[in-house]
Amino acid sequence: MVEGMSKALWIVVAIVLAVTAAVAPVACGQEAPCYFVFGDSQFDNGNNNVLNTIAKVNYVPYGIDFPEGPTGRFSNGRNIPDVIAELAGFNDSIPPFAGASRAQANIGLNYASGGGGIREETSQNLGERISLRRQINNHQSAIINAAVPRRQLRRCLYTINIGSNDYLNNYFLQPPTSARRRYNPEQFAESLIRLYNIYLKQLYILGARHVALFGIGKIGCTPRIIASLGGGVGCAEEVNQAVELFNNKLEALVADFNDRHSSVKFTYVDLFSGNAEDFAALGITVGDRSCCTVNPGEELCAQNGPVCPDRTEYIFWDNVHTTETINVVIAVAAFNGNTTSPFSISELVE
Repeated sequence: MVEGMSKALWIVVAIVLAVTAAVAPVACGQEAPCYFVFGDSQFDNGNNNVLNTIAKVNYVPYGIDFPEGPTGRFSNGRNIPDVIAELAGFNDSIPPFAGASRAQANIGLNYASGGGGIREETSQNLGERISLRRQINNHQSAIINAAVPRRQLRRCLYTINIGSNDYLNNYFLQPPTSARRRYNPEQFAESLIRLYNIYLKQLYILGARHVALFGIGKIGCTPRIIASLGGGVGCAEEVNQAVELFNNKLEALVADFNDRHSSVKFTYVDLFSGNAEDFAALGITVGDRSCCTVNPGEELCAQNGPVCPDRTEYIFWDNVHTTETINVVIAVAAFNGNTTSPFSISELVE
């Protein structure tokens, strides 16, 4: 992250670049031979469509601003990996692992799953989901079956966004889970990082060298958590404080990987710093409620329900997930290094 740069300033820069990215194609050509995506619903683009889960969004109004309509993306339009792929010069979005051809592993696959977590039991309240461990197993099978050369895998881009569900659909779930009863926030964050470290080592063995690890945002300020744990009036600071412990440990884990392996470029993407107020001067003024209609007690959009007329004014699409506008801002800022440390994503694909 750029030292001394205010959060408001990087957001302004990112929005300017995001507008450019939204209207102009990337002209520099594909900058990495392949791109692999891991994570949860923020990154999922259709893998949950084939699962028996309530975390499934292949219906209207999801995809209302996406050319192909509802695809399983948890947003009104593009998600973060879609924009990163564009910025890295890929002609198309990286397809979901579910239903992809064997040869697609030579170009890239998206293994992310809504509800996926670092811990295996996370989101069991939602039904089927693909944990990070199983996503890496899927990746191993895919690259072996496609015989992707190891030298190619070492040049690919990898992005991971995981951990939110371990808090939303595990640690802070009601009634209290076994994890909540067993661990205090510091211990829980440490348990997640220990598992994350194991999985990252597995990815490294499979060839991953250029990896962007997204931290967790202020999920205590999502409409879902404001309603359930914030008394309906403001952010649940207990949740944000717990998440910050995880983020600090994740950033340290990234630094440790870089110190231990001279051949890697791992980077941390900060989604936590900054506040909704930073967006207000830029026309993104609604941060306390969803753009789509969400039924009481739910977090996803009601099927065929009405939506706000101007999605660019909203931070949240439903009660947890962000709008395409915010996804573009996040992706552009990460790609250009405004929110990353020690490398920008663009440096990972050089």
